[in-house]
Amino acid sequence: MKTMKRAWAALLASGMLLACVPAMAVTNMPGGPAVNELNFQPPATKIAQELYSLHTMMLIICFVIFIGVFGVMFYSVIMHRKSKGHQAANFHESTTVEVIWTVVPFIIVILMALPATKAVVAMKDTSNSDLTVKVTGYQWKWGYDYINGEGQGISFLSTISTPREQIDGQQPKSNTYLQQVDNPLVVPVNKKIRIITTSNDVIHSWYVPAFGVKQDAIPGFVRDTWFKADKVGVYRGFCTELCGKEHAFMPVVVKVVSQADYTKWVDAEKQKMAALADDPNKTYTMAELMARGRQVYMANCAACHQANGKGGGPFPALDGSKIANGPIANHVYIVLHGKNVMPNWSHLSDVEIASVITFERNSWSNKTGDVLQPRQVAAARNGKMP
Repeated sequence: MKTMKRAWAALLASGMLLACVPAMAVTNMPGGPAVNELNFQPPATKIAQELYSLHTMMLIICFVIFIGVFGVMFYSVIMHRKSKGHQAANFHESTTVEVIWTVVPFIIVILMALPATKAVVAMKDTSNSDLTVKVTGYQWKWGYDYINGEGQGISFLSTISTPREQIDGQQPKSNTYLQQVDNPLVVPVNKKIRIITTSNDVIHSWYVPAFGVKQDAIPGFVRDTWFKADKVGVYRGFCTELCGKEHAFMPVVVKVVSQADYTKWVDAEKQKMAALADDPNKTYTMAELMARGRQVYMANCAACHQANGKGGGPFPALDGSKIANGPIANHVYIVLHGKNVMPNWSHLSDVEIASVITFERNSWSNKTGDVLQPRQVAAARNGKMP
C-alpha cells in the first residue's frame, strides 16, 4: 500500500511538473507572436491596420451569414417537422427566391470587395518613397542593399544567429528562438520604405506580419512593396516560401528607430564598412586568409557542412574530402557555381571566397598549404581558373 501511495505521489508530482514547464518556458516573443495569440499581431503600419480591420469585418459578415443560414435551417427543421403535422411544400421554382439568393450575395460581395480593393491598391503604391532597400533571398539568408535615400551604399547579409546549441536541443530555447539575426534591417520611423525583392537561387518570400507586408522574391524578377512603420521597435518575420533544407532558418528582423538614431546608425555603418573594406588587389598572408576564412565559413557554410567540417545529410564532409584536397580550380568552380543541393556563393566578394577556400583547404585534417588570392577568384569568375 505504501509503495502504491509513493508511486501515485511521484506520478502526480511528475504530472504537475510537466504541466508547469511549458508555462514557465514559453513567453511572448518581442516583436513577434504572443503566447495563445488568436488574432493577427498588433499592427505597426497603416496597411497592417487596414488588413486587421478587413479581417475583423470579414469574420463578422461570415458569422452573421452563418447564424442566419443555420438559424433558418434549424428553425425550419424543428418548427415544421412532420411530427407536428406539417406537410412538405411542393413547388418547382420561385422567382422571389431566385432574386433573393442572387441579389443578396451580390451585395455582400460588393461590400467585401470595395474595402479590400482599396487596401490592395494602397499596398501596391510604392511611389514617393523616402528610402529604397533591395532585399535578396539566398539559401538561406537575406541580403540588404540600401540603393536610394539616406544610407545609400550600405550593404550587408542578415543571417540567423540563434545558437546552434538551441537548435540541436543542447540548450533551452529562448523566446526569440529561430528569430534572431546578426544584422537586422534598420529603418527610420514614419518614413515610407520601398522594398524591392529578388532572389539569387530559388523562390523566397519576405514577410513581416506587423507591417502587413509579404512579397515573393523570385530569381530573375524584381518585385516591390512598401511599409511605413509608425512605432519604434523590433519586428520579426520569416521566409514564407518553402526554399530548401534551411527554410526555417532564415528569419526577417526589422529594427525601426527614430530619425536621429537612424542617422547615427548610418554614420556608424559607413565607418564600419570603410574600415572593413577589402582590397581585392592585395596579396594576403596565410594567417590573414585563415582568420577571415573562418568567419566566412561559420557565417555561411557551417550550417550545412558543420563547424567541424564533417558534413551532414546531402552535404558532404569537407574534412579529408577530395574537394578540399583536390585541384584548387575545382574547389573554386563549385563555390562559384554550386553543385547538386549546394547553391552557388558567387554573391560573396573575391576576398571572402579566397579566404573561405584557403580556410577549408588548411583546416581540420586538410593541410594542402594552398593560399588562394582574391585576384585568382576574379580571374575564375571570367572563366580563367587559378
